[in-house]
Parts: sequence; C-alpha cells; structure tokens
Amino acid sequence: MIAVMKQEKKRIHPHKFTLWIALASIVMMFAGFTSAYIVKRNLANWITFDLPKIFWYSTAVIIMSSITIIISRNYFRQREMKQYRLWLAVTLVLGIAFVCMQYIGFAQLWRGGVTLTKNVSFSFLYIIVGLHGLHVIGGIIALIIVLIKAYSVKVKNYNIVPVDLMNTYWHFVDLLWIYLLIFLSMIR
Repeated sequence: MIAVMKQEKKRIHPHKFTLWIALASIVMMFAGFTSAYIVKRNLANWITFDLPKIFWYSTAVIIMSSITIIISRNYFRQREMKQYRLWLAVTLVLGIAFVCMQYIGFAQLWRGGVTLTKNVSFSFLYIIVGLHGLHVIGGIIALIIVLIKAYSVKVKNYNIVPVDLMNTYWHFVDLLWIYLLIFLSMIR
C-alpha cells in the first residue's frame, strides 16, 4: 500500500505531461525556424537589419511578468486569494503590454521598409517573432481564463495544477523570447 502511494506521488499529472509535450513541440518548431534562418542568411540577397529598441524594452516587461506570475503562484499556495488575483492581473497587464510593444516595434520596422514580402530575411523575422507573439497571445487568453476562475464564486477549489501549468507556460514564452531576441541580434 505504501509503495503504491509513493509511486502515485511520483507520477506526473496528465495535464502537466501534455503541456511538456506541447512545449517540446514548440521548441522543435522554433529550432527548425532558427536553423533555416542560419542557412538562408548565406544567400546573396540577404539583408541585415537592426531590431527596434522597443524589442529590448519589451524584454524587460516580459521578464517582469515572469516575476509577477511567481509572486501570484506563491500567494495562491498561501491561499491569499486577493493577492493572488492582484498579481495575476498584473501579469496579464504586463503580457498585454509586451504584445503592444511588439506591435509598435513591427510598425517601426514596417515604416522603415522592413516589410513581410520585401526580402526573405524580413520574412523570417516576421514569421519567427510573429509565431512567438501568437504563443504569448495564447498565454494571455489562458491568463484571462485563470483570472476569471480566480474570481468565480462557484469555484472554491485550491487546485494548484492550473496555476502551475500557467506558470510553466508563461516562463516558457519568456525564455523563448529571450532566446529569439539574442539569436536575432547576434545572427544577422
């Protein structure tokens, strides 16, 4: 009986397992895109470009959002729901700010002639960063759902699994952005 209980404690929750499989798939996708970027940059018509400074500022915002989601998770564990909801909302606002800053950065690029179809190097930028942005928007939608559930009067369940899933995903898109920013800044 004790051996069975210990074995059950070591089992990963099915939702966590599914998330890890999804994250591995996303890593492979971005590895493929960044590998193709490295190969294609040797083409004669490759044009280098500078990333807008706002991309760096948006990096600070998404890093702050990772800190705030950790804070919210800690308050959830302490069952301080008011603080949990507050910090989750702050994370949501920072996530939206990140996406808005990315949009501003792409608007600056577009005005500077870095358009989607002008050159293959520009197309790669739009695809790689755009796909990351879609993943962040997916995280924002998930944050909204988790936040709505946190305000729900019907749900009084202190299930940590959704909170852990949200934390893992949010840190993932944060780290992915840092990787992509460094990659795009150094491999030009």
